[in-house]
Amino acid sequence: MFEKLQAGLYEAIRTLAGQGKLTESNMREGLRLVQQALLEADVSMPVVKAFIEKVSQEALGERVMRSLRPTQQLLTIVYEQLVALMGPVDHDLHLKPSGSTIMLCGLQGSGKTTTAAKLGRYLQQRGYKPMLVAADLQRPAAIEQLQILGEKIGAPVYVEKGATDPLVVCRNALRQMPTLGANVAILDTAGRLHVDQALMNQLAAIDRLIQPDQVYLVVDAMTGQDAVNSARAFHEALTLNGVILTKLDGDARGGAALSVKYVTGVPIKFIGTGEGTDALEEFHPERIASRILGQGDLMTLIEQARQKIDQEEALRQQERLQKGEFTLEDFRRLLEQTTRLGPLNQVIQLVPGMSQLLHDMGDEVDTDRAFRRLCGIIDSMTPEERRKPEIIDLSRRRRIAAGAGVKPQEVAELVRLFEPISQIMREMASQGLRGRMQMMYQLMTQAARDPGVIFRGVKGSTGKRLRPEEKAKLRKLREKELKRRRKEKRGR
Repeated sequence: MFEKLQAGLYEAIRTLAGQGKLTESNMREGLRLVQQALLEADVSMPVVKAFIEKVSQEALGERVMRSLRPTQQLLTIVYEQLVALMGPVDHDLHLKPSGSTIMLCGLQGSGKTTTAAKLGRYLQQRGYKPMLVAADLQRPAAIEQLQILGEKIGAPVYVEKGATDPLVVCRNALRQMPTLGANVAILDTAGRLHVDQALMNQLAAIDRLIQPDQVYLVVDAMTGQDAVNSARAFHEALTLNGVILTKLDGDARGGAALSVKYVTGVPIKFIGTGEGTDALEEFHPERIASRILGQGDLMTLIEQARQKIDQEEALRQQERLQKGEFTLEDFRRLLEQTTRLGPLNQVIQLVPGMSQLLHDMGDEVDTDRAFRRLCGIIDSMTPEERRKPEIIDLSRRRRIAAGAGVKPQEVAELVRLFEPISQIMREMASQGLRGRMQMMYQLMTQAARDPGVIFRGVKGSTGKRLRPEEKAKLRKLREKELKRRRKEKRGR
């Protein structure tokens, strides 16, 4: 999510960072690059103009020109304006204990039915008892899909077979709430392929006569400017309380997230980040702005870890670590738990600094493939080798490599790297969850910067061994690059 926008803004800021001193001239050039990045991300033109104007007022003032770190100051200004553009957001759903109704609306294909189940699961986690109402009588598969999803999350689904009037279905459903043991009804209404008067009349009637407590518009983020246009049309016909952006895990360019609030005045309440019923996040402007600028989102990562990682297994691991025990078997289990947080390329984007690091490393980085390769190597070892990797000699490396379908040097690299990893993991045992996440970032950074391990695929053999002087030259180049990055980081 936001990869293209993130890359564009990163390049703009990095261009300015290369200047010895910021002047009005090169500052304007940097802002032009920022503007170009926003437009390429499909941000609405009026939004881009307003955003650049506000950033310019701050960036060309004394606040930046007299700053000791002007590029860092500019980055702060862009961050502040991104937050202001998307926020503020009230995450309280304002539901009544006696019983409430949430109405979902949107175009066909935006993901309303799946979002109804995601929202139901979100409410369950907060102590509510939701009921899903099949009020989409236009799409034949919608009712069956809602029933399957309702069964998956363990929530009742109200269905009227043969019904033709969604308003009647909604009314009857609300009467059945006490019987079904529910205190929140989620209405899955019909959509159309495009905005039309018949759809708006139907939705307006439900809104007027049912009087739901909250009305949320479900918008497909991958539709770009169409998402903003449909949001405007729905808001003019209904009184929206919020927007739910879906499919932000796909090739969404991020423009809708930056444009919807400015154009409609309606806040984005949630974002959908996957197909699973647990893939619904509260929308936090400051976190999204941090992700866009490549600064990660540690709070979301911590929340996901609490929800998705097996806490009993994590506790057992911590007890072993506190005893000074951490083997390759433990490392394998740690990798499995990490994959539960979602696709690794997405998880790593939440780690501060990793997006810039991966960007600098280019297309060679394939984290999912690298993690699978690591697991394959460990699985090819005997139990004794996993507990005592120091016994893995040349013949064992060859056997393990053949079993995992990798090169012997990859096995050697894993064994070489495991000692510092195990040391870091033992240190993490004394930390809280936030501290462990920050140490994991350090581990990922160290591994990513070391060519040939974990995140960087091993290149095919050229049939030529490097001479000692060539190896020394490469080592010096790596050290020089590491120093440059450290210096650049201090400069920010």
